[in-house]
Amino acid sequence: MTQTHFGYATVDESEKAAKVRGVFDSVAGNYDVMNDLMSGGLHRLWKAYTTQVARLEPGMKVLDIAGGTGDMAEAFADKVGPSGEVVHTDINEAMLSTGRDRLINRGLHLPTLVCDAQALPFADARFDRVIVAFGLRNMTHKDRALAEMARVLKPGGKLMVLEFSQVAEPLRKPYDWYSFNVLPLLGKFVAKDEASYRYLAESIRMHPPQAELKRIMLQNGTSHVDIHNLTGGVAALHVGIKA
Repeated sequence: MTQTHFGYATVDESEKAAKVRGVFDSVAGNYDVMNDLMSGGLHRLWKAYTTQVARLEPGMKVLDIAGGTGDMAEAFADKVGPSGEVVHTDINEAMLSTGRDRLINRGLHLPTLVCDAQALPFADARFDRVIVAFGLRNMTHKDRALAEMARVLKPGGKLMVLEFSQVAEPLRKPYDWYSFNVLPLLGKFVAKDEASYRYLAESIRMHPPQAELKRIMLQNGTSHVDIHNLTGGVAALHVGIKA
């Protein structure tokens, strides 16, 4: 069997999706609160910046991959207006249900679909923008997922990946200390789930750094990629253009 990583552990590829699903089943109810605690609220600024860089216009079609609790989908829907379309997707049903309920409570009825980014159920060149925020690092075959995202993107469209990334060298030691000492304790006392938050910290370290992710994107359907480092590289926004 082919092996892959699950945080720092090594597992069979066939087991990873179920293990990741278990993590997000566990954290779904506290996900937004924990994101605030994990990032000091910075994730909201990073997402707002991503929405700005997307340059969405009324009537555009947007695919929100790993859309989870729906905060990005809500921001996109406001930009594309009633003439546009935002499709809210996630592989995890618990996360997606939480997001769908949140959107409905705010008066938004968006197409919502459980699907695997590695095999998207959409026609070629359907969307003007494809955006994945803090979801790519949990995918087993990142190259396959990125190729699928590029496939469903219109020529000239933007593929945008917002993800935790490799921090600048002076920040690495304090960031590691925070990640492996503070985050699990926050998970233990706030979400009652220390193990899931330890996995989340480990998954960030196993994600390709900025230059490597750019290379993977260029090899899988995008012809140009810009990197926007955020907060010293704690997060990075990769913006790929489909030729």
